[in-house]
Amino acid sequence: MQAAAEAPEADKRRVADQAYDAIEALIATLALKPGSPVVEAELIERIGLGRTPTREALMRLVANGLIVQLPRRGLLVSDILLAEHLDLLEARRALERLIATTSARRATPPQRQALLEAADTMMATVVANDLAAYMQADQALDRINHAACRNPFAVSAVVPLVIQCRRFWYAYQHQGDIGEGARCHQVLAQAIADGQPEAAGQAADALIDYLRRFAQQVID
Repeated sequence: MQAAAEAPEADKRRVADQAYDAIEALIATLALKPGSPVVEAELIERIGLGRTPTREALMRLVANGLIVQLPRRGLLVSDILLAEHLDLLEARRALERLIATTSARRATPPQRQALLEAADTMMATVVANDLAAYMQADQALDRINHAACRNPFAVSAVVPLVIQCRRFWYAYQHQGDIGEGARCHQVLAQAIADGQPEAAGQAADALIDYLRRFAQQVID
C-alpha cells in the first residue's frame, strides 16, 4: 500500500524534472531569448507537459536566476551579464572541484559507467557536429555527476551557475571549440570513474580554465 501511495508522487517529481530540463534547454539555447516574456500557457504547449510541473519548473528557474519576476511585467528571461561572468566562473570553480572530488569518492559503479558513456556520447556529438545533441549530452553528464557526489548543498549552489555558463557558451559559440569542451568533460568523467579525487579536481579546474579562456575571448 505504501509503495502504491508513493508511486504517484515519484511520477510527479519526474515530470516536474522533465519540465525543468525542457525549459532550461530553451533558455540555454536562446530559444527563449534574454529579456523575453515567459508565458506559462505558451510554455505548456511548447514542452507538452502539464500546468503543475511547468509552474513548478518556473519557480525553480526563478530561484536559480534564469527567470526574473517583475511587478506588473510578469516573468522575463534574465539577461546575460558579461561583466559578471568571470566572477561567476570563479565561484563555479570552487564548487565544481568539490563536486568532482566528492564524486570520485562516492560514485557507485553504475554511475561511474554512466559518466563514461555520457562523455563518449559528448565526443560523438563533436564528430557529428551536432550542437543540439552536444548541449543535451552536457546536461546529461552534469546530472550524473551531481547525483554521484551526493552533496545536495553543493549541487543546489552550482546548478544556477552551470545554466548561466551553458547559455553564455551557446550565445557566443562561434568563439568556442566544442571539441576542447568535450575533451575536458571526458578527462573529468574518466578521473571520477577511476576513483581518483585529485585527478578529478584537476580535471574540474581544467574545464573551468577552458570556460574562462572562452569567456575572456568574448569579453575582449
